[in-house]
Amino acid sequence: MHEQNKAFKNLALFDFDGTLCTKDSFTGFIFYSLSKRHIVRRGLKILPWIQGYYLNLYPAHAMRPKLYRAMFSDSDAIQVQRIAEDYAQELLTSLNPHLLNQLKAHQDLGHDIALVSASVDLYLKPVCSLLGIELICSEVEIKGQKITGFYQTADCSGEQKKMRILQRYNLQDYAAVYAYGNSAEDLAMLDLADHRFMVGTDLHLPELSRRNQSPFANSH
Repeated sequence: MHEQNKAFKNLALFDFDGTLCTKDSFTGFIFYSLSKRHIVRRGLKILPWIQGYYLNLYPAHAMRPKLYRAMFSDSDAIQVQRIAEDYAQELLTSLNPHLLNQLKAHQDLGHDIALVSASVDLYLKPVCSLLGIELICSEVEIKGQKITGFYQTADCSGEQKKMRILQRYNLQDYAAVYAYGNSAEDLAMLDLADHRFMVGTDLHLPELSRRNQSPFANSH
């Protein structure tokens, strides 16, 4: 039962690639941080999977960890993290201005905000630090100052997005939940929301109320 005098907030959930960010940040990070020679040499080892992905025969949620492992396994963690911080600064110039303004409007209203992405925490942590928001994403493993090439978590897409959100937040604590995405990988997250926006499909961003709704109006 909700506490009668509890101040209820709203929650806003933003996908990153193709939603808040206008480009594929994951592939961009590979080309930003690694030499072309390294990319070609490592890429040849997983070429059949790359071809399968572009032919829609190999799913993105399986391709991302495989590509990450091929490119970054046994890399120096400190060096990669330093590059990732520079890359995060560059990513801020590639944000969708309409979605960024919507995020800032949520901030102005005091809403809780999280970036929920299948991309990796190496550069998303500094992005979220710069934006002043929380982060749910694919987390990578580092041991002995080396990047192992493995994820610590499952690829944060599809149903994993929903599971990770529900692990982090009690949706009953929020008057309303907003979610912003751009692909089928975001549908499970969007299904959690009272107000949803799909880039490329919906024409108008959700209007944000200046006051919280009654918690008892929330169907979660």
